Amino acid sequence: MAFILSIETSTDVCSVALHKKGLLISNQLHKIDKSHSSLLPTIALEICKEANVILKEVEAIAVSEGPGSYTGLRIGVSTAKGFAYTLGIPVIAVPTIDIMLEAVRGKFQGKHLLCVMMDARRMEVYAKMENQDGKEIWPLQAKVLSQDSFADFKETIYLFGNGMPKFREIVAQENLIFIDEIYPDAVNMGSIADLKYQAKIFEDVAYFEPNYLKEWQTTTPKKKLI
Repeated sequence: MAFILSIETSTDVCSVALHKKGLLISNQLHKIDKSHSSLLPTIALEICKEANVILKEVEAIAVSEGPGSYTGLRIGVSTAKGFAYTLGIPVIAVPTIDIMLEAVRGKFQGKHLLCVMMDARRMEVYAKMENQDGKEIWPLQAKVLSQDSFADFKETIYLFGNGMPKFREIVAQENLIFIDEIYPDAVNMGSIADLKYQAKIFEDVAYFEPNYLKEWQTTTPKKKLI
């Protein structure tokens, strides 16, 4: 029965969880901006101690692979690689979008759709949608939002994620229900990570990189005025 340590840093929420066969054993979550790099090793040790588990008993490291914050993802993946190298264990990548979907699956009754939106730029989001049975309706994609983005859908659609609020401001459609406070959390990585562990779906620790979905772009500093 594998202990899997999960790390999630794709937003300004930093979380770590310990699971055994997909069941939550211990976890911590911190909503402290720009805290990921300093907190992660300490959190990992603390949650293992709380569960009376030593790091050497952990058999895999799961990490949120993106999309999300460029800096946050790099910190999370770097930390996961560090643990993997030190302990000689595999890395399991879990899509950030699926972590969020896992948080709401099975929460609602009747026919409905679940749509997660992660903030990108301006009116763009990274979105994925599935129905109540987990069937994919939209694959993960970068999507520019407009008032008509869901005009063709008549079913109840639950929308959530940090890209959702800006869409809520521009649309008025009765079948859309907006859910606040749904964010990526390592607590919801356990079952996904365990399935990948059983199937031996691991990443190459040396070459694994986050999935930013779009190339990271930097801006050229403006010249100082004389």
